[in-house]
Amino acid sequence: MALDQSFVGRTYPPTAPYEVGREKIREFAEAVGETNPVFTDPEAAKAFGHSDVIAPPTFVFSITFRAAGQVIEDPQLGLDYNRVVHGDQKFAYSRPVRAGDRLTVTSTIEAIKSLAGNDIVDIRGEVHDEAGEHVVTALTKLVARAAEEV
Repeated sequence: MALDQSFVGRTYPPTAPYEVGREKIREFAEAVGETNPVFTDPEAAKAFGHSDVIAPPTFVFSITFRAAGQVIEDPQLGLDYNRVVHGDQKFAYSRPVRAGDRLTVTSTIEAIKSLAGNDIVDIRGEVHDEAGEHVVTALTKLVARAAEEV
């Protein structure tokens, strides 16, 4: 069954603040094979004009995807997560994520489409710091594959 188009534009409450830790950044950088010292060495980061280590660009996915859970788990939307695959991901940064940031995410359903029996949901996650300044916008595309006919 196609998802309800009236959900387009629905915005969910901001998440609780997520405190970005130096160690989490280091672990993520190692996990993705990122060797640039601005991600692991505070002095190297300062040499490039940052106040502390910065996170690799895809680090924020873990925060924004957790926030998108509000959309995924909304029973009124009716998205069958058992059939969902991650279709696409884009980030538009105002500034890098830094160790010590306390970030909140507000998720909005940007679009809902049906194509060949698949439901496609575009979710925009607006990430702000503790001062309310924009850090990054994450655009996530989820595809709920068509149910197999039995």
